[in-house]
Amino acid sequence: MTRFIDLSHAIEHGMTTYKGVAAPHICDYWTRDQSRANYADGSTFQMGRIDMVSNTGTYLDAPFHRFEEGDDLSMLALDRLASLPAITLRRPFETVGLATDAADLDGIDVAGRAVLIHTGWDRHWRTPAYFEAHPYLTEGAARLLVERGARLVGIDSHNIDDTRPGTGRPVHRDLLGAGVLICEHMTNLAALPDEGFAFTAVPPRVVGMGTFPVRAFATL
Repeated sequence: MTRFIDLSHAIEHGMTTYKGVAAPHICDYWTRDQSRANYADGSTFQMGRIDMVSNTGTYLDAPFHRFEEGDDLSMLALDRLASLPAITLRRPFETVGLATDAADLDGIDVAGRAVLIHTGWDRHWRTPAYFEAHPYLTEGAARLLVERGARLVGIDSHNIDDTRPGTGRPVHRDLLGAGVLICEHMTNLAALPDEGFAFTAVPPRVVGMGTFPVRAFATL
């Protein structure tokens, strides 16, 4: 029997995903009362409108997010996004600290898989603590994931890179530069097994955009 596990945050009006980035504005474009007069049988419909930055909620980064010549969302084949064999790497921030380095991946087979980093940081979602010092991958970890053939890397944290002042974005550079997709701001990774499941995170096919929210989920 197939079971689905939702790994994405709900997008709500006014919520902040990334500090300093505009929150989404969600409203009616066409209300039910406005629609009623258009139908003889009194049918009503709601048509919604949303104004948001692409980096909202749980989202996928395509190479174009970092590289002008990289694949944008419209160029991503579905076999890069859907039903990927996946593993969960447990990195609880309370006990192992914030950084995941190459040594923490020792002996783990990531070839051809989505690698989901479970840190537990999603418990801080929509609180001020979420944006402060948070779990991240190191440059060495990113390079190892590329060398060993990972297809996608996800994390339940504010950013896959260290975002403290004076730092760069080497993880985005190395992963996206190699065509390895990134899924950030995930949640509910504690509900996943360590392996034996498939991962899906599919954004719409938008030309000229490198990031967009996804309904990320696991299939068991």
